[in-house]
Amino acid sequence: MSVVSNNSVIIDSHCHFDFAPFSENPTQAWTQAQQAGVKAVVIPTVGRSNWQSVAELCCQFSGLYYGLGIHPFFSHQHNIDVVAELATKLIEAQADDRCVAVGECGLDFAVADVNRDQQLQWLQAQLQLANDHDLAVILHCRKAFPELLTLLRQHPPKMGGVYHGFSGSYQQATQLVDLGIKIGVGGTITYSRAQKTRATIAKLPLSALLLETDAPDMPVSGYQGQPNRPERLVDIATVLAEIRGESYAHIAQATTLTTAELFKIKL
Repeated sequence: MSVVSNNSVIIDSHCHFDFAPFSENPTQAWTQAQQAGVKAVVIPTVGRSNWQSVAELCCQFSGLYYGLGIHPFFSHQHNIDVVAELATKLIEAQADDRCVAVGECGLDFAVADVNRDQQLQWLQAQLQLANDHDLAVILHCRKAFPELLTLLRQHPPKMGGVYHGFSGSYQQATQLVDLGIKIGVGGTITYSRAQKTRATIAKLPLSALLLETDAPDMPVSGYQGQPNRPERLVDIATVLAEIRGESYAHIAQATTLTTAELFKIKL
């Protein structure tokens, strides 16, 4: 797969393009993605360790965009000053139209020895920063959906956002959509065993969905054990079209426009 037979273009709304193997030859990696029909990629950051490097990477290649955030999985790498540092970084990035989001941020209660209070405080701060800077949020969540939903209701992102890597229930999805949060559709739906997620994605309005790879993580079916790649977004879009009974071209056009609107990406 991963070959587009028409002129449809798609956007990868969540790809860690600064990670290996892409970092070994980003020019080649981006060329391959573009040849498959990937028009743009949004790169979420994980913390101060890659804020600057991702911003610089996006300056090198047209079509790459980024978010600035504190990923809950990497909370232990930061001290209490990190929120203030993020606020400063976002002010510096105001003139950069490649900075399109706050994120990756969220809650991860599956982490060993998790500091829940700290994660909650930092997510609340990042939701506020997103509103202060008129940016969307890129949300990560594991084992913390009720807590995430509560925070989103208390501090609704006025520019919206996306819940990345969704694999929950229809009820959870509709609760997010009602708050203006899009649903990130990734490699999970390429596995026939993911019946609950596939059924949920098939029922939701197409306007609520974004495509994502989370590359190099979340491999699609048929590529287990290999690093995921942005060009495999084509496989995800193909399966999405199949389970919804819609054409690939329609899926590509709709998700591209939705992603561009959310992140203010000029097509």
